[in-house]
Amino acid sequence: MIGIICAMQIEAEGILAISEALGSEEINGMTFRRARLNGKELVVVVCGVGKVNAAICAVTLINRYHPELVINSGVAGALSPLVSIGDIVVGTRAVEHDMNTTALGDKQGEVSFPDGKLMFFECDRNACQKLFRICKNLPDTKTVQGIVASGDIFVSDRRKRMLINDRFGALCCEMEGAAIGHACCCCDTPFAIIRAISDDLEENKGVDFMKFCALAAEKTVAVIEGFVG
Repeated sequence: MIGIICAMQIEAEGILAISEALGSEEINGMTFRRARLNGKELVVVVCGVGKVNAAICAVTLINRYHPELVINSGVAGALSPLVSIGDIVVGTRAVEHDMNTTALGDKQGEVSFPDGKLMFFECDRNACQKLFRICKNLPDTKTVQGIVASGDIFVSDRRKRMLINDRFGALCCEMEGAAIGHACCCCDTPFAIIRAISDDLEENKGVDFMKFCALAAEKTVAVIEGFVG
């Protein structure tokens, strides 16, 4: 069984629309929907915005359904000129860019555990490679692999984006992926991240965000369908 944590309701609805419904339940204020797609069982859930929502969602999903893999999908802002609007980033690893205990001598982004510290949460290599191959087949879509940065702040300032890129080498930033990776790491569950770029390093004043989200959802739904095919 594969768990899919969506950032957008439109994504979840798209996946469920092409799947056979198997039931749903409400846990911790989130709706977990079981489905079957191409003979594979899925659990699809929208986590809400932010790292705490994402972590609660991931731990609940893992403890209740025991997925073999958790995939997080959604949109993200570019941190590098290597990616632009409509491109897809397949995560290789994730970092919490707003984690800051530097006053204690730690590096920015380092997370402390009882047995040590960790900055990057590694995405599952096999899932990452498969998602990348599928994304490469999407028409008119550039796909790259790289680091995804997450934080509880919507980063709109270009200089701040460039700083995150310089510090961590991340290609894009959003608000959930690394928290899901953190939770999966603690629960010993493989995870993967796919993010469609909704805005680049320019101001993007002409971009209709809701229209873009619909187009991004079409891409991510197609990728999920191909992944479980």
